[in-house]
Parts: sequence; C-alpha cells; structure tokens
Amino acid sequence: MIAEWLSSKDLHPFHFQKETWQHIIDCKSGLVNAPTGCGKTFSVFLGALIGFINDHPDNYKTKSKNGLQLLWITPLRALAKDIGRAMNQVIEEIGINWKIGIRNGDTEISERQKQTRQMPEVLIITPESLHLLLAQKKYPEFFESLKIIAVDEWHELLGSKRGVQVELAISRIVNCQLSIANFKPMLWGISATIGNLEQAKDVLMAPLSFRRGVGGEVIVRAEMQKKVEIESIFPDEIEKFPWAGHLGIKLIDKVIPIINNSKTTLIFTNTRGMSEIWYQTLLNRAPELAGAIALHHGSIEHELRIWVEEALHAEKLKAVVCTASLDLGVDFRPVETVIQVGSPKGVARFLQRAGRSGHTPGDVSKIWFLPTHSLELVEAAALKNAVEENFIESREPMLLCFDVLIQYLCTLAISEGFKPGEILAEIRSTFCFRDITDDEWQNILVQITIGGSALQQYDEFRKIEIENGVYRIKNRRIAMRHRLQIGTIVSEAMMKVKFIGGGYIGVIEEWFISRLEPGEVFSLAGRRLEFVMIKDMTALVRKSNAKKSIVPSWQGGRMPLSANLGKKLRESLNLVRRESSDGSGELSIVNPNFSHVSRLRSHEKNTELNALKPLFDLQKKLSHLPKANELLIEQIETDDGFHLFVYPFEGRLVHEAMAAILAYRISRIMPITFSFAMNDYGFELLSDKPIPVDDTNVYELFSTENLFQDIQRSVNATEMAKRKFRDIAVIGGLVFQGYPGEQKKARHLQSSASLLFNVFTEYEPGNLLLRQAYSEVFAQQMEEARLRDMLHRIQHSKIIITFPAQLTPFCFPIKVDSMREDLSSEKLEERVRRMQLDLG
Repeated sequence: MIAEWLSSKDLHPFHFQKETWQHIIDCKSGLVNAPTGCGKTFSVFLGALIGFINDHPDNYKTKSKNGLQLLWITPLRALAKDIGRAMNQVIEEIGINWKIGIRNGDTEISERQKQTRQMPEVLIITPESLHLLLAQKKYPEFFESLKIIAVDEWHELLGSKRGVQVELAISRIVNCQLSIANFKPMLWGISATIGNLEQAKDVLMAPLSFRRGVGGEVIVRAEMQKKVEIESIFPDEIEKFPWAGHLGIKLIDKVIPIINNSKTTLIFTNTRGMSEIWYQTLLNRAPELAGAIALHHGSIEHELRIWVEEALHAEKLKAVVCTASLDLGVDFRPVETVIQVGSPKGVARFLQRAGRSGHTPGDVSKIWFLPTHSLELVEAAALKNAVEENFIESREPMLLCFDVLIQYLCTLAISEGFKPGEILAEIRSTFCFRDITDDEWQNILVQITIGGSALQQYDEFRKIEIENGVYRIKNRRIAMRHRLQIGTIVSEAMMKVKFIGGGYIGVIEEWFISRLEPGEVFSLAGRRLEFVMIKDMTALVRKSNAKKSIVPSWQGGRMPLSANLGKKLRESLNLVRRESSDGSGELSIVNPNFSHVSRLRSHEKNTELNALKPLFDLQKKLSHLPKANELLIEQIETDDGFHLFVYPFEGRLVHEAMAAILAYRISRIMPITFSFAMNDYGFELLSDKPIPVDDTNVYELFSTENLFQDIQRSVNATEMAKRKFRDIAVIGGLVFQGYPGEQKKARHLQSSASLLFNVFTEYEPGNLLLRQAYSEVFAQQMEEARLRDMLHRIQHSKIIITFPAQLTPFCFPIKVDSMREDLSSEKLEERVRRMQLDLG
C-alpha cells in the first residue's frame, strides 16, 4: 500500500528508508542517521504505518480508536506543527483512519483533555509535556497499545538535561509495557550526523539493552553525502587590524543582491540582538523588502513565529532573519539560499543551517559565509575543510543529573507513586544513571522524604510520604507547586513585553530590562519600543519613532568555538606560506593527501586564506604566524602597561579558565596582579609591571600538573557554583519559581538558592546537588576536559615567544574586546579607528 502511494506521487524510497521499514517489520529498534533534508522522518513514520497495515490487512482503512501507536518526541514546539502537517497529508492520501495529536505548551487545555480520554494514534510531544503526561493518574494505560517511540533530532537532545528527561521517560514507558502487556515498544532515534553516533545510539537504547529482549539495536545510515556549496562574502578591503562584530553589517549591500536573486533566503545570526540589527538595517537599506522580510527568534511572540513559519511554507516571504530558532528540521521547501552571518563556531551547527536550503533529497545546499571581522575568514576556510572531511563534533551525554532525577521522582509520586526498589532498577537502566551508587540513591530518598539532614526541620521540604512501601505526594499544595515546575530546565529569567494599550510583543531577559530607565528605546521583534515601566513581571512599552535604539543582548549569546573547528582552524594556518619567489601572488598549499607541496592558484582553492594574505604578512612581519604544532605568545608593552597575549585557538570558555590559571601560576613566581580579556582565538593578561614568562618557565606554566587544584585556587569556583546551584535548586524543586503571573524575580531566586547553598556547605557538605553544582561548573563553564587536552597538546608543541614593538593583527581584536564594557558602541568604533590609524 505504501509502495503504491509513493509510486502515485512519483516518489522512490531511498535504501536507508527501506532498510528502516524492514527493521520495524522485524520489530527491531535503532537509530536512523541521515543528512538534513533526506527523508529521515518518513523512514520511521511510514515504517509505523507499514507495521499497522501488516497487522490489520483487512480493515486498516476503517479501524479506528486504535490507541496510541506512535509516540513522537520532538525537541522543539516549532517542529511539531510541521511534522503533524506532513503526517496528516500522508494518512489522508492513504486513507488510514488515524488521528495526529500534538501536545506541548501551546496545546489548548480542552485538546489535552480530549487526548487523555482517547489517545490519538500518533502523539507528537516535547520532553517537558511527556513528563507532565507521566504526572497524570493511570498514565500507564496511555501506553498499553504503543508500538513505537520515536525521538526526533536526537543529536540536539543528547548532551542536555532535556535529553536526560527523555532517557528517564523512555525507561518508565518500557517498563509500563513490560508490566501490562509483557512486551516492549520499539524505539527509534532520528539523528543528523554527529561525531559519536555509536554512543548516541547506546545512550538512547540503554533502557532496551538493559532488558535484553527481542532483536538487537541497529544504526541505519543513509549512504548519501549531502552536497554543500560554501561561498564566502568578501569585504572590498581586508583590514589588517580587525575587530569583532563591526564588519558584518557593513557588508549588507553585498547581501541584498543575493536575497533578490533567490526565491527565499534564511539569514542566520548567532544572537537575537544581531538578528534585530540585521532586520532593521535590511529594511532601511532595501525598503522595497518591506512586507517580504520577517524576523524569527525565540523571544518573539508565539503567534508571530507561527505566522513566519507558515508564510515561509507558502512562499510569501523573500527573506527571514533568524537565530537557532530555525536550525532544526522544519521543512521549508522553498528556501533556496542560506546566509550565515558570523562564524557558527561549530561544524555541526553550520551543516544544520546549510541543510535548511536544498531541503529535498539530491538538492545542493548553498550557504554563504559572511564574516563579522576579517579573521573569521580563517574560520570559513576551516569550515570548508571540516565539511569536506565530515569532521563533526560529538555530543557528550550527561551523567548523574540528580536535579532532573529528583524532579522525575516527584512527578511519579504525584500520579501513581513508586516503590524504591523497582524504580531504582529502571533508573539504572538509563545511560545517565547507570553508575548511581546505593549511597547516592539513599541520599536522594532522604532528601525527597525528609529534606535531607540539613533541611529536615522544614515541612516544605518534606514532599513525599511513604504508604505501604509506595512513595507518594499526598499534600495538594506540594503537588500543585510541583506540577507547575514539571519539565523545568532553567534558562535566564524572562519577562513579557506588552504595549501599554494591550498587545503582546515577546519576551526579554529580566537582567536587560532591569538596566533600562523609563523613556529609553530598545528593539524587539523588529520594532522600536520605548520602555515605560515594569508591572506584574511585565515590561510595558509604547511604540517609538526614535532613529536609534538599544539592541538587547541575551546572556550566553556568545557561543564558544568548538574543539573540532578550533583544530581545523589551527590546521588552516598551516596552509599559509610565504609569497612565492616569483611574486605571482600564489600561496603554497600543503595538500594533506600528498607528501609533496602542490601549488594552487587562489581562485581555485583557499580563497579565504589568499584574501587574508596582507593580514598574515603583517602578522609575520611584526611577530609570528603559528602552525598547528606551535603556541604563539606575544609580550607587548604599551601606554596601558605590559601585555601577554596567548593564542591556543580553543574557544573563549577554555581561554577564560586558562587566563585565570596562568595568572595564578605567574603570581606564585612574583607578586603581580592582572586584568583579563579573551576571544575564541586567544587571551590577554595585562599588568602594570613586566610579566615573568620566558623560555625557562613557559612549559611549566602550561603544565597539567595540579590542574584541578590550580583551577580551584585561581577561579572563584565557589561563586560560580553558587550561580549554577540556582538552576539546579529550581530543577530539583528546592526553590519555587512562583505561580503563573506571580513569578519570583531572578534576584529573589538567587537569594533563596544562595541561602540553601550556604546551609548545605556548612551543615551537609556531601549534598548531591551541591556536588553537582561544582561538577557542572568544571565540566561546562570551564570545559575542564578540553582544557586538560589543550595543555597536553601544548606540552608537545613548540612554544614561540615574541616581543613585538606594537599591537599585532592577532592581538588587536582581543585588545578591542577588553575595551567594550567601558565604552558605548559609538565611542568604541571611534577609539578603534584612531588605534588603527596609529598602528598604520
């Protein structure tokens, strides 16, 4: 039947799709791996339909009210509507009497109640809403007829606490079926390419593998290489002293023809603030685009985002300026071109965005790279090499997320309750909690029943009661408060933005609004808004005709360079050699596939590196151009003091930690104080006295010896852990965020969490959530494993120390970054211009 339907539409399934269908017919589970836009969704969805048709050959068209057959877990609400639309079209054309339901934060209460009474055959759901489903009485009945659990975009969920939520929910559903129907559902993950695909499968399949049953788990690979065409947009003149962020918008006149020559263009920016600037500037430069251009990011009001997605689908828009909100698999067939503004800082993210164009099998994905400063062209060259070699980042799974576990146990305690012995076996079947010890488990149970040793005097932390060996939440107030926080994975505190006369615009982070004075104008959702006042956790505004506005910046907007892209970036610098003796302007390119050096003309390959030749020449002349097996250190004296610039090319998070460690280690040689600055390429230590770093001590300063202790001594790890603990305390239910419309302010949450942090530190130092806060700081904020790898690499590299007479092209952007906080954008640009003129 499915084959006939495909033939009627002149469609031919790919081998990987047919392979997946056969595995589903054979009741196997697995992971489908295929590039974006190659039909991953249909590989599993049509497999579910084939299975149903085979089970009911005589009445598959008329059979109704079949119960839940396919549970489709998706990471984004935006994906649900599009997936639902595609599925509905198939079942209508085939004539199967299935219903497609969507359940997420936007689903009406009446629709949820209807689903609870009679589950649709397909339920598309987010991880948070799935946990809310587990909080309902008699939830095991929902899954009695379930045949397949599908986890879409697994590569996005893996390595996050939402991924841990999925792991726990799957472990529960699998065991529900084993206890009711004595069979387990099939489990299928759907993933684009990531570096650790085998591990990604193992993490997802862990609850099934734990119950070793029918069939093994497989990986189905689409043996098809998505063709990606990458083209850089070059400035007319390469600045020899570049600085971050200013160049992008100056190239907008080169972007407008690309938009005009394409049916539809997605313009990806890395931050919401940058997307607002680009949207406004495009309208100012090309007013004819008014009505044909839109803005899409996570802080824009939901209805407007849906309108943009629908308009893209209907080919009503010429261009959309967007952020990661449109990264994932929403099927916008008419998108012809993608423009990436600024480096995406990762190979996987770049490929994901490139895949938005040519989003049908066989099509070429065309992506333009637009640098926001000239040195980013090196990243473009690195991206080209990484894409060619399919050198894609891994997503490391999270381990022992006790805050998510505590929230999950309280969720089960609201509905059917749980028995510790039985649920522990399930929990240990997940990858995240496979190594949880008996002591840690007892610690968790003590915390949720009596509040732990430090909080047992307070009734609000005595959440769960034990009744005949079953752990339940019986207090209605505690149950209601927990329901309001189910699925909470903390992000920055957001505040609604509304017009004084009514009308919702979007959300903005509380910390940004709290800095504004009444009358100040800022941009949101493409509008200029005058801030009036804050009332009931809502920022009230009115429209403004002001020519200038403050562009909001969102916390965490700066993504660090990935390890893979950093490696390729260092290797790209290896390709740069001196100009040939005949002065032809050719670069000598080391071809990794041959033992000899082949000479390629600039228009054939490495156009980005050729374009940067004047900058590289100046860097060589003033200092040194490092190779992949070299670490460059520059010592420069200016009117500001003594500068030490170091270039590991490992991303700003690693550089931030390394700067602090290096400063601490130098201070042990002699008393000295520093200020820090860093970007993705390197970092700066600035002091008012000469910095004692030379050939005699430099390798020791970059040693891995006593690294963990030096991190703790050099960085205010306690303060960082305290901030991290706020999020953990909210997820783990120790701090209540407030009722709808009465949310607590971020500073109040921080105050409550800090109090608990201090109590645990003094009276319960072994508290698991306290331990988790420190672990997450070291693993996530400092990237300790990557820092250690970097130091190992440096120990086997050649360290080159130079003493330039002036600032160099490499150190200039770091120096400019150090001035940002003290100067407005206008004054900064003016100051930088003067510095560039002085440097020649």
